[in-house]
Amino acid sequence: MFRTLIFAGAVAVVAHAGFASAAELTVKMRNQGAEGPMVFEPSTARLKVGDTIRFIPTDPGHNAESIPELLPAGVAPVKGVMGKEVVLKLTKPGVYGVKCLPHWSMGMVFVAKVGDAKLDPATSNKVLASAPPLTKRRLTAAFNAIR
Repeated sequence: MFRTLIFAGAVAVVAHAGFASAAELTVKMRNQGAEGPMVFEPSTARLKVGDTIRFIPTDPGHNAESIPELLPAGVAPVKGVMGKEVVLKLTKPGVYGVKCLPHWSMGMVFVAKVGDAKLDPATSNKVLASAPPLTKRRLTAAFNAIR
């Protein structure tokens, strides 16, 4: 009887774990943060397929939109409106890059690694080659953080 109860309890725990809900990460769009002016906080994340990222404009004058080269194939780009919340559902494994368009030159970027994806060096080099100096520095740090 005791063994049956333990087995039934273990089955219930495993079954419940299989129905765990996806996570949601809140990213704040800030004029000033721990990494300096014009930042997403946090600026990087490691997430799973099915998770969601919610970009919150905690300070005015920001948007969140995809960096075209840093988006898995087949994923629709997002382009948020200034001062409005943006929700990004992570539907495929890969590297997702997001920028604040008005503050791209100031390095306002966010990078997420979803699943076991690897950052393609050719892609990262292409993005870095066309990035302004501060953006290049922050993207390099973000790429290193998600490796």
